Amino acid sequence: MKAIGKTVIEILINLPEDRAEPFNNLHDVIVKNLPEGFEAAISYGGLGYVVPHSLYPDGYHCKPSEPLPFAGTASQKNSINFYHMGIYADPKLLEWFVTEYPKHSKQKLDMGKSCIRFKKLDEIPYKLIADLMKKMSAKEWIELYEKNLVPKAKRKNI
Repeated sequence: MKAIGKTVIEILINLPEDRAEPFNNLHDVIVKNLPEGFEAAISYGGLGYVVPHSLYPDGYHCKPSEPLPFAGTASQKNSINFYHMGIYADPKLLEWFVTEYPKHSKQKLDMGKSCIRFKKLDEIPYKLIADLMKKMSAKEWIELYEKNLVPKAKRKNI
């Protein structure tokens, strides 16, 4: 489902009625626990939590006009999805998250590389998401992102 709105507020107020409360709760938990340097913004047409151009002027290498993405949320057909690039890029953080998840939810972890799908909206582990958001600073994310980034010269040949 495509997000409806061109601002963070518009996306939050245009959610389907059955998704509004859990999605807004998830957004609030993320924002309250975002380390300094990150901000809520529109990212690739959806709700993202990014390193703004004011802190990282190069932006995202795939589309430099976009701020550097870190996390995001989306209301999909059968789930609310939460995306976290840190668990994709940092194996230790991924291991921590996978180990902690069963302590916070009775639901089986439904996860892709950076995507966690919450199909039972009353089972979203907000405390775990809060803890995850605090685990990586904007500076640490930028350093990890740059470490894993293929150099520009090599990208042209891919």
